[in-house]
Amino acid sequence: MATASGASTPLQLSSARRVGSCPGNSAPAKRLFPRRAVAGAPAGTIFVKRDFVYKGQSCHQFLPLKQRGRLQAAVLPVNSPLLDDEEIRKQMSEDYGFKQIGAQLPDNVTLKDVMDSLPKEVFEIDDVKAWTSVLISVTSYALGIFLISKAPWYLLALAWAWTGTAVTGFFVIGHDCAHKSFSRNKLVEDIVGTLAFLPLIYPYEPWRFKHDKHHAKTNMLIEDTAWQPISPKEIKKSSFLRKAIIFGYGPIRPWMSISHWLIWHFDLKKFRPNELPRVKISLASVFAFMAIGWPLIILKSGIVGWFKFWFMPWVVYHFWMSTFTMVHHTAPHIPFKTSKEWNAAQAQLNGTVHCDYPRWVEILCHDINVHVPHHISPRIPSYNLRAAYDSIKQNWGEYINEASWNWRLMKTIMTKCHVYDKDRYYVPFDEFVPEESHPIKFLKKVMPDYA
Repeated sequence: MATASGASTPLQLSSARRVGSCPGNSAPAKRLFPRRAVAGAPAGTIFVKRDFVYKGQSCHQFLPLKQRGRLQAAVLPVNSPLLDDEEIRKQMSEDYGFKQIGAQLPDNVTLKDVMDSLPKEVFEIDDVKAWTSVLISVTSYALGIFLISKAPWYLLALAWAWTGTAVTGFFVIGHDCAHKSFSRNKLVEDIVGTLAFLPLIYPYEPWRFKHDKHHAKTNMLIEDTAWQPISPKEIKKSSFLRKAIIFGYGPIRPWMSISHWLIWHFDLKKFRPNELPRVKISLASVFAFMAIGWPLIILKSGIVGWFKFWFMPWVVYHFWMSTFTMVHHTAPHIPFKTSKEWNAAQAQLNGTVHCDYPRWVEILCHDINVHVPHHISPRIPSYNLRAAYDSIKQNWGEYINEASWNWRLMKTIMTKCHVYDKDRYYVPFDEFVPEESHPIKFLKKVMPDYA
């Protein structure tokens, strides 16, 4: 199989049957064959014929695409012809942990076409609904602080889970403010957004500037400010960096937003001169909260209280921040493309995932998981996302990626979606640098396949 560096290595198919005229290396998939192509194969198995040259000979292999419980489709080039085949998409959905993998959106469809299909009312700001979302977050967060103060040690994890999820709702409110979908008054949005981000020690304006670029360049290589695949050059730089990246995109990936928060939002060099005044105000607000709020918490409840009441909910918040971000835009079949190849409609509609979570999480996080309409237009308020998504499903349903949050989905992302490759989109670490990928091999063993 061609690795991201262009070298050829023997094809690894675990327990899969391999039949062919020669040993060895694979080339891109050429044709799909029915079960009868290989004698003894289970009924219904789909085979891919791969043609390649081995030691000067023309060879081929028949490889089974259908392999339940294993992410077999991830080793194939995930190109448009594969995504156009409904049976293959269904099998990929099962293997990856999706409910549906959408067909390839035609090149002639524009983002404006999709946006124009939405009813006008989903763009309307409702002040009552906006401030109701603030009330939900404030009261649920206050309840969480109360639960932490009263919970015995063996129930603290549940109290932290509730409180951290509730404070994630503050982030979503600030997120609406940044997209001008909270209020018709820009000053109100700036004040509410800044205050909503303060308990998270997240600088509002630096995040807003970088997040706007994420929407303008979603799944564009280098340009997108959200998570990118690791480049082959990056993984080869040094052994220490390689190990850190493997851990970061493997076992600790659900908390990698902490490093993203540090790297992207506190370095003044990352911002244009006209952005700096607003950036400095946000940074001053964050540092003021740390200088005043943290000592007050410690004075009232000690270092242990700071850990219980602030730090652990903050860790849970980053779990959701990381998880939402990677689930929304990361899957073996979703490409990152160069600026020349990039298509806005394909990136925002085809390259964004709708994922259902437990309903209490969706309520506390104001439906941020209903993410496809948000990428069609960030001006849609969070309380209108479901109505907008119903419209998108009705008009563009065959192109949508849908999932319910599950172990297999997380396992797919954490063990497969690593190093960038133009044809396959991702090469997993344990294929690219197998000798150093023990954390990934560990995850493959311990993470269940339940979807």
